[in-house]
Amino acid sequence: MKNKIILLFALALVFQINNAYSQGCDGDDVTTSNDSINKKIIVFGFIQPEYNYTFNDDNENTFKFRRARVGVRGEVYENFHYYFSLEASTFVNGGDGVVLLDAFVSYRKYNWAKMSMGSFKQPFSLESVTACHALTTISRSIVVNQLVAPQRDYGLMVFGGNNFTKFNYAVALMNGSGLHVSDNNSKKDIIGRATYKVLDFVTVGASFRYGYPTNNDDSRTTVGGEVSANYANFYFQGEYIYDEGAFNRGAGGGCGDVLVELGERRDGAYAMIYYDTKWHLQPVFKYEYFDSNLDVKKVGYQEMMTLGVNYFIGKHIRFQVNYQAHIETDINIDNDMFLAQVQVKF
Repeated sequence: MKNKIILLFALALVFQINNAYSQGCDGDDVTTSNDSINKKIIVFGFIQPEYNYTFNDDNENTFKFRRARVGVRGEVYENFHYYFSLEASTFVNGGDGVVLLDAFVSYRKYNWAKMSMGSFKQPFSLESVTACHALTTISRSIVVNQLVAPQRDYGLMVFGGNNFTKFNYAVALMNGSGLHVSDNNSKKDIIGRATYKVLDFVTVGASFRYGYPTNNDDSRTTVGGEVSANYANFYFQGEYIYDEGAFNRGAGGGCGDVLVELGERRDGAYAMIYYDTKWHLQPVFKYEYFDSNLDVKKVGYQEMMTLGVNYFIGKHIRFQVNYQAHIETDINIDNDMFLAQVQVKF
């Protein structure tokens, strides 16, 4: 671990200039403007120590790290940018120590035809591409973690737009096998996402994926729709995702989640509202459902409601408290959870 951290900061000294990035965990997405370049190295990261309590007969509870990330980004030459990050939390990387998370090179001369190649997030789903330190709830939705998998992969992406354009898009050609493994077939996945600001306070979007997760014969098709709105400090965000065909459980879920067995057709959705108060408190309510097999009633269907509050101290410190109420329709399980997390971002 020590050698990898030293290597990371050595890279920071080699490269020189910062810009915005689309696919990493530092919060810059494809909507970020690159008109103003801050000419300095950016070393970034965040840690998220957390406490979990499960309301079951064993009263399971534990302290852990949700995430512990560090990275560097910048511009090495005219319009050529780099982004590099490591994940140190064994709860995310499966106990493999420090692992490479994002590593890509971007060419950003043209606003409507920027390109990146390397390992990065798939351009699918609003919640999936939202930076981990900017999530409104501690956990991503079940449907996003289960169906937008692998969330990270190796590939080539073309994208365009920024914060000042109504339309933004990203299209990627990716292996489809996930990180830290070789491609398992000769075909590639095509993934895309586009958003359009229909009003000053309302944005709609759609995502698409078609690929071959396990071999050259069995395909997978995934589609999603999203809407987000904000007005007078009130915020709303919702998504629906439908998925069918082959899947690869070995590709891993989002941020350490374990993938479940899926039927031929599956879907899910969530809706979330939250409000920014003048006391730096942000109450949030989220409802979601996930059906792992649409062809079998009840089995694999689950719902969850999250009630929480976020408290911000400046721009770099956040406290989050969530209560997750799990609802199963087939076999009731005592698995409601209380989660508390503190985040420090640098």
